[in-house]
Amino acid sequence: MTASTPADDGGLEEFGYKESLDRSIGKFASFAAGVSYISILTGTFQLFWFGFSNAGPAYLWSWVIVFIGQMAVALCFMELSAKYPVAGSVYNWSKILGSRIVGWSSGWLMLTASIVTLSAVVLALQLNLPRLWSGFQMVGDAANPSATDFAVNAVILGTIWIVYTTVVNAMGVKLMAMINSAGVFIELIAAVLIAIILGINIDRGPQIFFSTDGYGAGQSGGYLGAFLVASLASGYVMYGFDTASSLGEETVEPRRTAPKAILRAILASFVIGGAILVFAVMSAPNLKDPKIGQADGGLQYIVEQVMWGPLGTIFLICIVVAVSVCSLAVHTAAIRLTFAMARDNALPFGEKLARVNPKTQTPIVPAVVIGIIAIAILVINVGNPTIFTVLTSIAIIMIYLAYLMVTGPMLKKRFKGEWPPKDLKEGGYFTMGRWGMLVNIVAVLWGIGMAINLAWPRAAVYGTPWYNTWGAFVYIGVILGLGLLWYGVKGRNHIGTLASHAAESPSAPSTANLQKSTEN
Repeated sequence: MTASTPADDGGLEEFGYKESLDRSIGKFASFAAGVSYISILTGTFQLFWFGFSNAGPAYLWSWVIVFIGQMAVALCFMELSAKYPVAGSVYNWSKILGSRIVGWSSGWLMLTASIVTLSAVVLALQLNLPRLWSGFQMVGDAANPSATDFAVNAVILGTIWIVYTTVVNAMGVKLMAMINSAGVFIELIAAVLIAIILGINIDRGPQIFFSTDGYGAGQSGGYLGAFLVASLASGYVMYGFDTASSLGEETVEPRRTAPKAILRAILASFVIGGAILVFAVMSAPNLKDPKIGQADGGLQYIVEQVMWGPLGTIFLICIVVAVSVCSLAVHTAAIRLTFAMARDNALPFGEKLARVNPKTQTPIVPAVVIGIIAIAILVINVGNPTIFTVLTSIAIIMIYLAYLMVTGPMLKKRFKGEWPPKDLKEGGYFTMGRWGMLVNIVAVLWGIGMAINLAWPRAAVYGTPWYNTWGAFVYIGVILGLGLLWYGVKGRNHIGTLASHAAESPSAPSTANLQKSTEN
């Protein structure tokens, strides 16, 4: 393990932790972690049809709006990662900026959301693999599978891949980083080439983005209502950039590397993903084709129409690669968050979940547990696809809420003059300076607004009956309620840095306010 200097150890001493993970991730691997979680090709190809079907071409303005809001959040996270690039970053940041209960709540929401997200991402394999080879449709008629066969096969493919991501993560962060970086390299090249090829085949001008084109007519709220629904397609893509910081304890020079990785990840995703979306609309042979707004058509359908010869197949392979590394990154981030919370004895069986394998220098038990839970969630999709859709949708809301539990306390610290720390500017680390207050306010307002928009009860999004329509409140209430029940009954009495992970130095953590304890 490469030793880090005290000035750049990511502030572990302030949390009272000793270094126990393999610090070997470089600059590109850190950037790749953030990019693969956002996953330009996975998100855009999986959700384009939803945005287009609800609000038409002009829905793409939501891509710009979401970027501005998420950039404000990312800038806050960059400042935090310049000070505390630690495992389970969102959990530890909200804990140190807010309080123990705020930190635990954000960590619990982020963790459960990440596991559900892993299940959702691997389902995208079903949308692409059978297109490449009919043999990937292992259940039913490959040419025309029934809805049940489609769902069952999706679970089989997803399960196989989750087993793979579990094994890779268990074998160590070096292997994970190598595979992830290679996959992201392929994804970025493919994404740029897709944008270029779509761009040289444009069939209409940009005026298409300045017309409602009849969408929203006769609906409640008119086009604005339709646009707010369609904006979910963009909101569901541009998050997860904090993964670069969550791997901070395994990154060389994390206080300088993590902020740059976060910035580059969100910028690359916005520019390249936006180019694909814009040029796809401008190059589509027929925008009135109903299949563009259907789940089995969408962006893949446009690419297959525009690309010539074997190019469409090649790029579908690249999409599969993107989905693969995205699921790997989501699994990795969930593992680091589990480890971070377990290290504080903030989860059941904390000592076991926080155990680091001495050979691979990675927590293996969380990798296996998360994999098993994600596969179990996948099975729900076979008999209850509507409930699965609701769960995957509210998982995004939970992540936005977890982010808000960071930016909110951070803003409070700014108003009290307690943020940013002086050592950021003095040490040449990233800080927003005088722009910090304004950006932080935007980040908080954005988080509140987007959470409300995502959670708003819409039958068109969440389906029926009422408990699905109000799913954001029902399911999040149940998930958070069960977690808080454990926290209130047992957790709050035992949370504190496990002795096996406590720093050996006698200095007590001044800001984390944690006590050493062992699991009962």
